[in-house]
This record gives sequence, C-alpha cells and structure tokens, in this order.
Amino acid sequence: MKTLDKMKILDIVKTPEKEVINTTVKVLGAGGLVIFPTETVYGAGVDATNQTAVDKLLAYKSRREGKPLSIAVPDQQTAAKFVQINDQANKLYQRFLPGPVTVVSKGLNKVAKGVESEFGTLGVRIPDHALVIKILIAFGKPITATSANASGKKRPYCVADIFGSLSHKQQRLIDLVLDAGQLPPNEPSAVIDTTFSTPTTLRAGKIKTAGKKPLISHSEDETKKIAGTLMLKHWDQIKESGLIIGLNGPLGAGKTIFTKGVGDFLRIADTITSPTYSYIAEYDYQRHGVKGKLYHLDLWKIDTKEELERLEIEKLIAPHNVVAIEWWEQNQEYFKKIIKKKAATLLTILLEEKSDQSRKIMI
Repeated sequence: MKTLDKMKILDIVKTPEKEVINTTVKVLGAGGLVIFPTETVYGAGVDATNQTAVDKLLAYKSRREGKPLSIAVPDQQTAAKFVQINDQANKLYQRFLPGPVTVVSKGLNKVAKGVESEFGTLGVRIPDHALVIKILIAFGKPITATSANASGKKRPYCVADIFGSLSHKQQRLIDLVLDAGQLPPNEPSAVIDTTFSTPTTLRAGKIKTAGKKPLISHSEDETKKIAGTLMLKHWDQIKESGLIIGLNGPLGAGKTIFTKGVGDFLRIADTITSPTYSYIAEYDYQRHGVKGKLYHLDLWKIDTKEELERLEIEKLIAPHNVVAIEWWEQNQEYFKKIIKKKAATLLTILLEEKSDQSRKIMI
C-alpha cells in the first residue's frame, strides 16, 4: 500500500481481495472518498446516505451546478429500496444490468441531498465488476457512482488521468484509491430516464437503444418537467455556446408551456407569455452562479428574410443564452447559416395535441 499525504493507494492486482474489501468498507464507513475501477471508467464513491460524505464528493467534483449523482448497488432488490422501479425500468434491469447502463427512476428520498436530481429522480448503476459488487455487498449501503474526473475533464481510464486534472485541494479530499491499472477505453454508461411515458436516453453509451419515440405528456406540469430535464441535459452546451430551441406545432400544442418549463429550470420568476405582438421577450436568469438570458420568440407572423434581419436574432445567440423560437419550421432555413457560424447547439421539439390535456412530444 502506498500513501500520499493522507491518501492511501491500493494496487488491487497485488493486494489480497479480502484486504481490499475490508479497507474500502472501513473508509466508506468513516465518510471517506474512494476512487474505484468499473467496467467503464474510474468512479468516485462515498456513502450515498451520508450527507457529510456527499458534500465532500460535491466539493471534489466541483462545478456540478445542479447535475445529480447516481448510485451503485449490488442488485435490483437493493435498488428498489431507493427508487420506484416501474415496468420500463424493470425491463432495462433485466436486459442490461449488471452492465454499463444507468437507469433513472423516481427517487424515494432515502439518499443524501445532492444525490437525487432537482426533479426527484435518481440514477442507479449495477456495475459489471466483481470486486465492486463484493464491496457493495460488504458495505451494505449504496455508494455514489459518478466518474472520478473533475467536472468537464478527461475521462479517467487510469489513476494518472485523475490526478492530472485535479488541484492539490481536490487531491487531498481523496481517502483511498483502488488502482487497477489502465482500464479499457470503454464509453461511460448510457443513462436512460424511465420517468416519462417512453424511456428517454439522456446520455448515449456502449448500449444501443431503439430509435427515438415520442413522449406523451398528460399535463402542463409534465410538459414543463420534460423541458427542464432537457435543459439539464444540455446545460454544458448552454454555458459553452448557447442553446437554440426550435419549437414546432399548431396553435395550442404547448409551445409556450414548454418554454415556461425552460424558464422554471433557469429559475426565472417572471411570468412567461408568448410574445405574439412584440415578437421577442427577454428574461434574465441566474442558476448556480451562471448568469444569462432566455429569449422567447414568436415568429408566427414573420415569414420574410427582411423581417427576420430586423429582429437581429443572431446577436441573441451567445454563451449562457437560451433562445426559444416558436413556429421554428417557418424560418428554419434562415437560421441554418447562423447556427453554423455561431457553433450553437440546436434542439428541435415537435408538439402535437392528442387531447385537451395530453401532448405528444417528439425530440
């Protein structure tokens, strides 16, 4: 065993397995932070039910800005103690787990604050890694299953990848490293949300799922939640280059409701209404220290290049800004060059009315 400051490094190839398990369980039980190998990348684990330990992990990861953590458990029976496993989730558990898939379900609020998402959901991993499963069984509690790199840094396939991106302050937060050497360059786990009408892939991975299927929203609140979930998925792009949301659908389909969900995610207190006559509405936001603007455009009455140019929409597209455009399909050709020039991310949404309350949403 090596020691760096107060950090212990165990070579798990040379160290007896029982010693590795006992040492890891002891560190986790004391609220420590453990770097451990998985079938994808190195993970950072703490006791997911220990608030002090989770706060330590959040300090280690840095710049999470509302991104949830996920948990690792040894089996589906343990998962059911922390999340509601519906039919969608059960099928994914049976088909893909143990394996490189994180299944997102409605949480039961039995983990520390900061582990579940702001929408009350929780991702669950059952790693396809024998040592990790043995550690989980011996520990008897879920541990966090986030990647071991600092937020936004290189994927950690070896211990050097981890330390190379950490400040000295971050390194001092690590209590134990289980060094398995160089891991195969596998993709991180796929993340699939099962809390909507159709399983929704939030992050692609090695596992390939079926093509896109429409989501069914049964209420305005559900439409807003879908919008918020998509904003969280694209939060890094919002910060880096800005996000354009092209909203398609007939009158009454829910384009403005969707935009209200975007506003809720951005923590905008102002009432959002469709700018039918002013064409553009502007809202300031501040979320986790990030300041920006939401621009809400209604282009129903605009169908010429000259009218669009007078609005100077290109100036609105910038890092930290979200530009939501109703009646996108009428003018999408105009925006193609602007999007390419600005290197902005485009998210197109089609909303269709199924009944007074239900909406079909195609992403």
